[in-house]
Amino acid sequence: MLQHKFVEFMPEKLEEGILYVSVEYCTALHKCVCGCGNTVVTPISPTDWQLKFDGKSISLSPSIGNWSFACRSHYWIDKNHIRWAGNWDKDQIEEGRKEDQQKKARYFNKLSISEPSNDKLKTKESLPKTSWSWRSIWNALISKN
Repeated sequence: MLQHKFVEFMPEKLEEGILYVSVEYCTALHKCVCGCGNTVVTPISPTDWQLKFDGKSISLSPSIGNWSFACRSHYWIDKNHIRWAGNWDKDQIEEGRKEDQQKKARYFNKLSISEPSNDKLKTKESLPKTSWSWRSIWNALISKN
């Protein structure tokens, strides 16, 4: 079972058994529930993970497949409980990644079509500049392990 903790900024050191959620930065982090010590980053977005908070517990969807970790753990976080899922073979992992890419492409294509016809909304260059990126957050997190 995981406890959850809402935070603005992620702590430097994550505690085992706690799912840290930053609503402001649309991210949840936790130590892999298998006990390997790796940090699991789950961005919250329409094309990544969805977070449900019922006032008492948290659920993340879809499942968390840590295919790049040595442990290759695969589980769901469902109302603060861990529900283990089966291991995927290489073909299933590739298919899942392909589906994720297609989901993102459909979402962002739909978004650019449904937005007002302002060309600035459709270009990466028009997005607000930030001092961080998901890659920089990820690199900072894994360098602390």
